Amino acid sequence: MGYVSAVPVPQPRAQVATAPDATGSRRSLAAGLLLGAVGATVVLLASGQTWAEGKAAVGGGSLPLTADGQDVTGLPAALAIVGLAALVAVFAVRSAGRLLVAGLLALSGLGAGASAYLGASDSAALDEKAAQTTGDASATIDALSHTAWPYITAAGGLLILLAGLLALRYGKLWPTMSGRYERDDTPRPRKAPRTAPDPDRPEDLWKALDRGEDPTREV
Repeated sequence: MGYVSAVPVPQPRAQVATAPDATGSRRSLAAGLLLGAVGATVVLLASGQTWAEGKAAVGGGSLPLTADGQDVTGLPAALAIVGLAALVAVFAVRSAGRLLVAGLLALSGLGAGASAYLGASDSAALDEKAAQTTGDASATIDALSHTAWPYITAAGGLLILLAGLLALRYGKLWPTMSGRYERDDTPRPRKAPRTAPDPDRPEDLWKALDRGEDPTREV
């Protein structure tokens, strides 16, 4: 005679799957914010560093001159600021507006990176400084050399571009901060009517006068 066990057979636990859209939204949001903020910071800081060095001939000698990123081109820094503004604006708009702002973010990163890369071999800024220093419009720079800062600036622009691409791909899943501040239909509590000041309490009379009220008027 067989026996039937009363002990229940353990069943495999059902695994709760995380929604891929929610996971992708959080990760892309964090990555987009990080890439955009870091990229803009790198562009703004690197564009203020020395990009080119050289020497100008002055009175039989030579005068060392340098040019920073702002001397070469102010476009990367300006576009980095535009990118930061677009990064914030992504959360303030919806639907088609969000796509437009995300596209602006990507384009600002592309423009910042491209202009910095093109400025890496620029010599016009130092030639202009040489002309101003020597008073000779035809003066040029000798022993011209460039630093790595233009390429670092271009890398920062690339980070902004990646943030824009993430916003274009996943921006529709990101939250919108503007809805938090919209007014709802919930009735607001009414303020309790003020009582007339007590004539026997001087402090009430002074408070009424401070509010611009007539303490002698009856409510």
